[in-house]
Amino acid sequence: MEWRKFNGERLNLPLEETVENAIIKEIELGHRLKICIGSDSQVKGKITEFATVIVFLREKKGGFMYFSNEKTIQRMSLKERMIREVSSSVQLAYSLCPLLDKYHVELEVHADINTDPGFKSNVALKDAMGYILGMGFVFKAKPEAFASSCCADRKVQ
Repeated sequence: MEWRKFNGERLNLPLEETVENAIIKEIELGHRLKICIGSDSQVKGKITEFATVIVFLREKKGGFMYFSNEKTIQRMSLKERMIREVSSSVQLAYSLCPLLDKYHVELEVHADINTDPGFKSNVALKDAMGYILGMGFVFKAKPEAFASSCCADRKVQ
């Protein structure tokens, strides 16, 4: 998977190394960090595009993010697509856990799923929440899930 900065610039180092370097730099600058991971998707004809983001929040000092895109022609229901988004976020969070634990960085996993039963995405809420919480992560859904519903949403082309 190819990872990029918000401006589209490709990351030259492996993701884990890039994330660790960013954490070290931010800590040296005196920032307290929280990382939020989320995914979003869009269906365009026969293609579904997914975007996954890592958002670095500096307490009271803004933030920055890295993102990756993936496309598939696999047909799936809305619930399957929502769970695939969550699965991408959980897998990424799980791979970064050793680094985040090492540097005591908080982590949240965001799901682009509405808590209001009036919205179609709500069909996946219980499964997504169970998956994320079952893996031991802090779970956020809309409207609090900005990493998925705002950041990843902007990177789904």
